[in-house]
Amino acid sequence: MAYFAKLGTGNIVEQVVVVNDSVATSESAGITFLKELYNDNNAVWKQTYKDGTRFNFAGPGFTYNATLDGFIPVKVFPSWILDEDTCKWKAPVDMPSTTTNGENDEFGNPRKDRYYWNENKGNWELNE
Repeated sequence: MAYFAKLGTGNIVEQVVVVNDSVATSESAGITFLKELYNDNNAVWKQTYKDGTRFNFAGPGFTYNATLDGFIPVKVFPSWILDEDTCKWKAPVDMPSTTTNGENDEFGNPRKDRYYWNENKGNWELNE
């Protein structure tokens, strides 16, 4: 199956639809099919992929960035910045990577401390 994102104002994804591979033999064939199906020659469609092509699988509210040729998710926090190598948002401060000694998680792995982003303070805090 092939997946296509319909772009609206500002290249914001409005919806994602599925097209059979026998119809969407290429991105342009899929787009032609969708324009005819929805009777809208002005609609803008971009193919989206689950394999990391175009970085992220598109969803409603994502933005398509033509320069990066990728889909960018909705921004999580106002202070986070876009990592153009991944088209994902990241905190301005890296999350600590400490491990709690002697405790295991539900899978038997050493439990890592769980942090959450505190937007008001602009840092990661330990969820105790």
